Amino acid sequence: MMRKLFDTLRPYFEEGGRFHGLWFLFEGIESFTFTTGKVTDDAPHIRDHLDIKRLMSMVIIALIPAILMGIYNTGLQGLIADGISVTFWGAVFRGLRVVLPIIIVSYAVGGFWEVLFAVIRKHEINEGFLVTGMLFPLVLPPNTPLWQVALGISFGVVIGKEVFGGTGMNIFNPTLVGRAFLFFSYPSGFSGSAPYMAARSVDAVTSATPLAVASATPAGESVTTSLMNFSLNYDLKTFLTGLYPGCIGETSAIAILLGALFLLITRTASWRSMAGTVIGAFLTVSLFNILAKPGSNPMMHLPFQYHILMGGFLFGTVFMVTDPVSAAMTRTGKWFYGLLIGVMTILIRVVNPAYPEGMMLAILFGNLFAPLFDYYVVKTNMKRRLNRAQQ
Repeated sequence: MMRKLFDTLRPYFEEGGRFHGLWFLFEGIESFTFTTGKVTDDAPHIRDHLDIKRLMSMVIIALIPAILMGIYNTGLQGLIADGISVTFWGAVFRGLRVVLPIIIVSYAVGGFWEVLFAVIRKHEINEGFLVTGMLFPLVLPPNTPLWQVALGISFGVVIGKEVFGGTGMNIFNPTLVGRAFLFFSYPSGFSGSAPYMAARSVDAVTSATPLAVASATPAGESVTTSLMNFSLNYDLKTFLTGLYPGCIGETSAIAILLGALFLLITRTASWRSMAGTVIGAFLTVSLFNILAKPGSNPMMHLPFQYHILMGGFLFGTVFMVTDPVSAAMTRTGKWFYGLLIGVMTILIRVVNPAYPEGMMLAILFGNLFAPLFDYYVVKTNMKRRLNRAQQ
């Protein structure tokens, strides 16, 4: 029935039809509903049901655990901050009231820019926004004003992607471009405890994010005592479940790892980029642990497992580092790309106490060097093959 409906409506949207100007909209809905029936005129012919829309849909499916946990945790932290008795459904409904409007604004405003550029350029709607529109809300604090959500996603889509030519042409991850814009334009929205609690009253906020706690040593307290108190308040179980203040989709390690497993099984994401990021972080953390001295920066003493479970490290590794457009393309390049991001994340966290996160800037920095890695990998392979041919 749906197929017949599209076939009936197609002539109205094709060239010469009454609604030809809306062809991009018709094509976008049709290709999202059905796989394309188009084939190349000449060989080779490749049969594959997985097009860009379905590739992006795989990522959305992988994000579902993080979305659900983000909704629950947002509601939970808000109820705790307001001193209201916590129930499961109470936390869920409270979380939905906070998170759902952010997702709707992200898709509505970002979708507007996608459609506008499709009309101006007279091409199909870019499918990449399916993921960008969902990733952006998940990397924001729950208390982000909706007007900032609209401003951030606009900057990410227009400046981070469309000015380069649209999906597949951008050199930076659009989600992180939008978040970086908000972070540096409105730093108060990402600092302190209030933005991460979704509390009705700022006076009710008494908690802080784990990274903020770990990076600070209270006056008169040794680094060792501070880390002991930190490990008591934030054990590994807390990080695995993600029931602590943080950005909407970044807290639960279990939810993120479930998404990673799905992406790896379906071969949607590169395990090399993920592994390289974790290895780079491990080597850098190990080096700082060796060099750490009593009384030095507490982040230098922090064990590896806390670094990868806190903040946006896991979320960024699984869903941002593996972006097929802004990441390295070659197999060897993916290793170097991941290593660079892992090293830079820990360096920023430890060396810059004013910014204890580091993952966002590290990925954007890695995006900048990804083409360089691919260039030298390809050049090295060509030189190797040329030497073989000459021999």
